[in-house]
Amino acid sequence: MHPAEMAVTPLRRGAAPAQAIASAILFLRERKVLLDEDLAALYGIATGALLQSVKRNPSRFPHDFMFQLTSAEWDLLRSQNVISKLRRGGRRYLPYAFTEQGVAMLSSVLNGERAITVNIQIMRAFVLMREMLTSNANLARKLAELEANIEKKLANHDAAIAAILSSIRGLMHLPEPTHRGIGFTADLDE
Repeated sequence: MHPAEMAVTPLRRGAAPAQAIASAILFLRERKVLLDEDLAALYGIATGALLQSVKRNPSRFPHDFMFQLTSAEWDLLRSQNVISKLRRGGRRYLPYAFTEQGVAMLSSVLNGERAITVNIQIMRAFVLMREMLTSNANLARKLAELEANIEKKLANHDAAIAAILSSIRGLMHLPEPTHRGIGFTADLDE
């Protein structure tokens, strides 16, 4: 692996393994995925070696386990992460993204104790992501309920405030009292 490639991956920031892996999980095409270069860094092998192992076993990696990014997706990821081109010309091919099932399948393709250990950490990271998404969904639901309750209360308060203001305006504009003259008047209409 090229030394400059090591600086790009978010997996070397000193966080706990599951948290570091979870920070590298991306949402692409409505799926949680890990990029080939991040997986290669985790397994301690070159990205080319990882992809070579995958290409030797194409039946194990259908399109819902692994897919290649489009140039638009890759450009968007690079611009979001401010990843510069590592070598002259950058990558020579578009990266591959592995879904959770694809990562699980990698353990059967890559042999070794490290592959097993890394796969366990990756599966824990995916579980952590699912738990975070579930807790965020519950929090969003509770927040929506709270907003609905506040809107109801505000509507009731608005009506009460409007009634108070109307009463105050009514008190501010009392009808002018009619003044009767002093003394006896023969006008019986008054």
